[in-house]
Amino acid sequence: MIEYYIPTGHSETELVEKRSRFIGQVWQVASEEEARARIEETRKKHYDARHNCWCYRLREGGAERYSDDGEPQGTAGQPMLNVFQREEVADVVCVVTRYFGGVLLGAGGLVRAYTQSAKDALDASGISVVRRWVAMEVPCSYAQFEEARREVLHHGGVVEHVDYGADVLLSALIPEERAGQFAAHILDASAGTISVLEAGEQFKDVPWREPVIKD
Repeated sequence: MIEYYIPTGHSETELVEKRSRFIGQVWQVASEEEARARIEETRKKHYDARHNCWCYRLREGGAERYSDDGEPQGTAGQPMLNVFQREEVADVVCVVTRYFGGVLLGAGGLVRAYTQSAKDALDASGISVVRRWVAMEVPCSYAQFEEARREVLHHGGVVEHVDYGADVLLSALIPEERAGQFAAHILDASAGTISVLEAGEQFKDVPWREPVIKD
């Protein structure tokens, strides 16, 4: 079974620490060339910044690269990369731009700031899971809908769409290896009144963790 995690989309966040501005950005990328293009694009946009530190992590070939871009060694790029390693997110590039505010942060302060900036940018991007899914349709009554929705989530699935009519038609994606169990459980739990319909298989990315936007 192939399963991996990627950022859902581009994000940009800002963190201020002792008057230094840290602008974190995350993109989904498919190659080192694309990752380096995003890094260069950011350098040109923020040409007047003191540092543009970066990291990227790719699934194909297992490439992992980072740069402190003039910050003390080990205080920026590696801590940023650690964020994506811990979350097991690949096919990602992150750039954190620092506008120096005149107050030195020290090594520990820099590590915390760059780590937090990368984490904030990833949170704002959201995380998607890439894997094989079985598309399933669950026709149910309004009284049965909430229980059916909970069962989708309980079996590791996601609700794609809900049609409301005389009854409800819930369209969901269920992990391939749990589809049979899901259908059997729904049939049993509903005393035979809900028969789940399979609508094909898909290998795709699906939002897994919604973006978190901080005030």
